[in-house]
Amino acid sequence: MTARRDTSTPLAPRIGLGTVQFGIDYGVSNTAGQVPASEVSAILATAHQSGIRVLDTAASYGNAEQVLGRALWPDHRFDIVTKTLPLSHGLEAVERRARRSLEYLGRPAAAILVHAAQDLAGPDGPRLWGLLQRLRDQGLFGRIGISAYVADGPLQLARRYRPDIVQVPFSILDQRLKQNGELASLKELGVEIHVRSIFLQGLLLMDPRKLPDNLTHAGPALAAAQARIEQAGLSPIAAAVGFVLAQQEADIAVVGVTSRHELSEIISASAAKLPEFDWAACAIDDPLTLTPSRW
Repeated sequence: MTARRDTSTPLAPRIGLGTVQFGIDYGVSNTAGQVPASEVSAILATAHQSGIRVLDTAASYGNAEQVLGRALWPDHRFDIVTKTLPLSHGLEAVERRARRSLEYLGRPAAAILVHAAQDLAGPDGPRLWGLLQRLRDQGLFGRIGISAYVADGPLQLARRYRPDIVQVPFSILDQRLKQNGELASLKELGVEIHVRSIFLQGLLLMDPRKLPDNLTHAGPALAAAQARIEQAGLSPIAAAVGFVLAQQEADIAVVGVTSRHELSEIISASAAKLPEFDWAACAIDDPLTLTPSRW
């Protein structure tokens, strides 16, 4: 599989800024911890100036929504995508928290996604989806959607519920949804596709020889992928960002950063020219490595 992209149009608007690090200490390669408020403001300013317009957050990201509400300026034109509490809290609690998200943010949200896709597969799934439809119809959220893992069957859920947005993991290391055709089928349904974990929680950027004990099994495959990327004359960041943005099915690539420097590096990487290369050879075929929740 050769990745190509149209370099005549700006790519920064297709980058979305993830905010989980604004609310909690998150990421296997994150050694800096939760991002300080002052750095959040700098990151948002850099994002806005660069043309990034999507912010991705969630009720479960600690105090990320509150941090955003305090850091955003009135002239910041961002489309904010947030996510629900798990249905295990009860439908009424899900609704209360969704409304509180808007209070924390201090501005309208472009979309709200079901955070735990399996909630929609259960018996109360239709009631949960009905709640989101009602919130959308009331004008509280512009669009509604689903955040899913590969194992959740995102295409099946999309066919059942017809969401506006589906968010899924996808990266140069995790190409399963490309290989099985689900990305293309989701696009045929008219769904806007947001992809996350494009660095596989930062694993792609780590030294294969210095992985934590719970990830040593990933070392050989990671080393092989990094060697191929180096042979192609690319940095891991440029390869990760470039590969994802080369996929026509991916509307938004969500990235998480802990500093404005990291964001600037990603934005610069998005402009890198991709060589002719067999990117499929970089894919890892190991469900354990590709499922961060099992690390």
